[in-house]
Amino acid sequence: MSDDEDPIGSGGGFDNEGGVFEDDQPEAAEDDELQSDDEGLDVTGEHTSIVGVGEGSEGGGRSVAAAERITTRYLTKYEKARVLGTRALQISMNAPVMVDLDGETDPLKIAEKELRERKIPIIIRRYMPDGSHEDWAVDELIVD
Repeated sequence: MSDDEDPIGSGGGFDNEGGVFEDDQPEAAEDDELQSDDEGLDVTGEHTSIVGVGEGSEGGGRSVAAAERITTRYLTKYEKARVLGTRALQISMNAPVMVDLDGETDPLKIAEKELRERKIPIIIRRYMPDGSHEDWAVDELIVD
């Protein structure tokens, strides 16, 4: 077999020039409709973000005043998961802890305790369809 022949056949493989894999099959397109549930609610958390305390309103859109907020006061389960994960990562990277540890060493347990005591220094930014956003501090939200 010579170097010019394709050892795999006509189905693609390594080229003879740079060793790049050539695939004849097209890439599968991502299904954007799986991003939300039947009611059109955001289930992936793409319309919320976590903003550090003291950060400005960069990122476009106008900020809605606290008195004019229209979204719910409840922390959603998706926001809760993201807040706990983000805070646990911060704690694991030696961020200051806002509660008494009582011998606890697990960052996730510490983050859960901070959430129960409403001492997590994180702001949740909820984006509206008109391009504006609402900022909620975690201590302002109702946690179930």
